[in-house]
Amino acid sequence: MIELDIPVAESTDAPPIRWGKVINQETCIGCHACSVACKMEHDVPLSVNRTYVKQVEVGVYPEVTREFQVTRCNQCDDAPCVPICPVTAMFKRADGIVDFDREVCIGCKACIAACPYDAIYINPDVHSAEKCNFCAHRIDQGLEPACVIVCPVEAIVVGNLNDPNSEVLQLISRNKADVRKPEKGTNPKVFYVGASDYTLNPSKATYEGAHLYSQQNEGYPVHAAKAAEPKHSVAAARLAYDVPHQAPWHWPVSLYTWTKSISAGAFLMTAILVFAGVQLSPAWNLTASLVGIAFLGFTGILLVADLEHPMRFLRIFTRPQWKSWLVRVSAILLGYGIVLVIQFVLGVAGSGGGQIALSVPGVILAAFTAMYTAFLFAQAKGRDLWQNPMLPVHLLSQATLAGSATFALAGLFLPLPQHALTIVHTTLLVSAAVHLALILSELVIPHPILDAKRAAHQMIYGNFRSYFWTGLIVGALAPVALSIVYGSTPLLTVAAVLALVGLFAYEHAYVQGGQSVPLS
Repeated sequence: MIELDIPVAESTDAPPIRWGKVINQETCIGCHACSVACKMEHDVPLSVNRTYVKQVEVGVYPEVTREFQVTRCNQCDDAPCVPICPVTAMFKRADGIVDFDREVCIGCKACIAACPYDAIYINPDVHSAEKCNFCAHRIDQGLEPACVIVCPVEAIVVGNLNDPNSEVLQLISRNKADVRKPEKGTNPKVFYVGASDYTLNPSKATYEGAHLYSQQNEGYPVHAAKAAEPKHSVAAARLAYDVPHQAPWHWPVSLYTWTKSISAGAFLMTAILVFAGVQLSPAWNLTASLVGIAFLGFTGILLVADLEHPMRFLRIFTRPQWKSWLVRVSAILLGYGIVLVIQFVLGVAGSGGGQIALSVPGVILAAFTAMYTAFLFAQAKGRDLWQNPMLPVHLLSQATLAGSATFALAGLFLPLPQHALTIVHTTLLVSAAVHLALILSELVIPHPILDAKRAAHQMIYGNFRSYFWTGLIVGALAPVALSIVYGSTPLLTVAAVLALVGLFAYEHAYVQGGQSVPLS
């Protein structure tokens, strides 16, 4: 068993230890010993991996080479999985190792969405997020990680990046050392010597549906355009071996973005009418608050049900990590829920006097309830399609559209004054037009980042195209057209129904399309 030669600091001014790793792909033989050792050391279940050897075949027969890449957590200095974790289950140690606590994890999967390297997985046995943790338990005992001691060609080297005499720093200084996705600004501490761009950049290799040892379902759909491309070219690169990768967030996340839009929109539409001087009846205040409370409750149920450990959801309040938008969201939803309860009480009491005073804080909380997903998605650095500065505006327009559509439908059972109905109709038209314009922007505005472009293509023309075009035509274009020719209540009702159906379809296309591009 090999022990690490950790230098003893001669003075208190010596820099702290900062662990890093160098992987020499020039000497790696692709034997997978590191993968096996990692599984044995950490009892990693089947179907998931902390480390594995990706293989890409480059060239056209007979001039073909096989490129290897030992793939694992990059132990980033600015790890995006740490600030997005709502309960500090992912944390960075003083020595730079990014570690995790499976007993604390609530299984929200936000860290998986945040990681640009697809290095985090949900352990199917314990349902907590896990990844390579640099064998921290061995490091603490002065031992090298399991993958280092098992490598037959010593292609994996670890050491202190703050020590100028360490082997890792010497390797980095004397060779061309690359990191994966430096443009993400995560400052990875895993360096590759002699790595191929075909392995470092997942978009460079074509997945053809078969692997070196077996056929596997990648979890990410193959691009329609990619599938139509010729199988080989002069500079062909074929993914020969990889492991399955799964998108972390599925239909519950798509659905909860829709339910919270309706909840937030119900109050926003109420406030618009109040600010316009419309005196809503207590029955309308009661109805609007009930709609808001019911759909806010659905949102909460979906959020909790989507957790791998739903019984641990209270930890968001008992041990919050305030950099995470999941924690901020919980506070926002709690505050908004209180406003809705007060609105409900005023409706039961038959009092409308407090509506104007309630509207100001209510509009702020309702707007943030609608928009917060944009800030959460912005923390998901691995998903380039979601890094959209206009997303908060788009989500706010969707909530306003959902609120006006809900009021239009409720008006069938609880009639509104004609001038109030005109305001609802105008709000529906304007919000649907803004929603339509922002959807169309996905079609016409180029995406400068390749992965964002590929995700948008997958959303619009790939596996999620039916949802996208339903959202565009049914949920935006049709309501705008019907609102323009509006002359009767039935037309407004149809426009409202189509808007709500199309909103969910578009949300699903956007959420799932954003996760459709492999990251490793």
